Parts: sequence; C-alpha cells; structure tokens
Amino acid sequence: MMKSEKEFVGTLLGFDDFVNMVLEDVTEYETAGKTRKVNHLDQILLNGNNICMLVPGGEGPDA
Repeated sequence: MMKSEKEFVGTLLGFDDFVNMVLEDVTEYETAGKTRKVNHLDQILLNGNNICMLVPGGEGPDA
C-alpha cells in the first residue's frame, strides 16, 4: 500500500536498506472516488519513501 491512493500486488524480487523494492508480475490498483483503475506491469521499482504498508500474501483491494 502506498501513501497515495495506489496499491501494488506482485512478487518481491528484492529490496534495500531504504525499503526501495523491485516487484515483478505487478497489478496496480488506483482508486479515485468510486472508480478503480487496474493496470498490469511486468516489473516495477517502488521508492521506499512512498510505501505505507506491506502485506505479505496480500490479494489486492477488496472488490
């Protein structure tokens, strides 16, 4: 879960001391009001400053 209205679900490949993370097979969920946008990505680098919470084994936001 990010500090913004985004959530990412994927496989953790690695991280560093600053909690920057590399994920693969990523699904991005962006919520704006009552609408939800879903985007699929092969790989992503997340900046640790923007990460709010990690949920091991998480399935993404509820429908």
